[in-house]
Amino acid sequence: MPKIALITGATAGIGEACARLFAAQNYNLILTGRRTERLECLSSELRSTHHVQIQILTLDVRSKTEVEAQLSSLPEEWKAVDVLINNAGLSQGLDPIHEGNTDDWDTMIDTNVKGLLYVTRVVSPWMVKRKHGHIVNLGSIAGKETYANGNVYCATKHAVDSLNKGMRIDLLPYGIKVTAVHPGAVETEFSEVRFKGDTGRAKKVYEGFDPLVAEDIANTIWYVVSTPPHVNINELVVMPVAQAGAYYWHKEN
Repeated sequence: MPKIALITGATAGIGEACARLFAAQNYNLILTGRRTERLECLSSELRSTHHVQIQILTLDVRSKTEVEAQLSSLPEEWKAVDVLINNAGLSQGLDPIHEGNTDDWDTMIDTNVKGLLYVTRVVSPWMVKRKHGHIVNLGSIAGKETYANGNVYCATKHAVDSLNKGMRIDLLPYGIKVTAVHPGAVETEFSEVRFKGDTGRAKKVYEGFDPLVAEDIANTIWYVVSTPPHVNINELVVMPVAQAGAYYWHKEN
């Protein structure tokens, strides 16, 4: 029987790249996101290309009610999830703390922390029951370092880092693997979302160097998932060659 991967935030970027890669590896998929049309187009393409089975769930991970209702409604055979990729996440704004938009703060905390928890709370008991599974949490270099004007976003990714370690400990008796992947600069919708559709400002983030792309992180996730059964990679920090840390860059003029 093909394995099952559940990927949150599968409508673009790293989530979409993971869906494509895991489908190519013959995984059946549960894809979640807020944009139904994108989920439908992606699932149609992957079914046709790779002949895998796909369930799509339109939901916002910030809503505990939506997460619980949609995931619980899956047919029983689809609850045998082998891999959960907690990918859904975002950044909003780039303001100093004294000028921060509290609505942006709520969006980041509700998505990056509470959303990850809501999904994990539903799926992890399925894994515990089977004593099998792998949870991959998408962190960030922002979860390892704190940079100017990144205050709340960095705090949410530090939370993901800590939650990843807590999950690893709590799920240890059940043989469940837990991994955090912490990327540096990845050119996706991330900066466009952070700057609320200002594409010009978003593009400037990636000028002067070769950033990571979504497929780089999908390949990294596939690497950690495909290790032998006795191997668990607790965490990986993945950077472009031109970036050594949150503050250290080599950019061409």
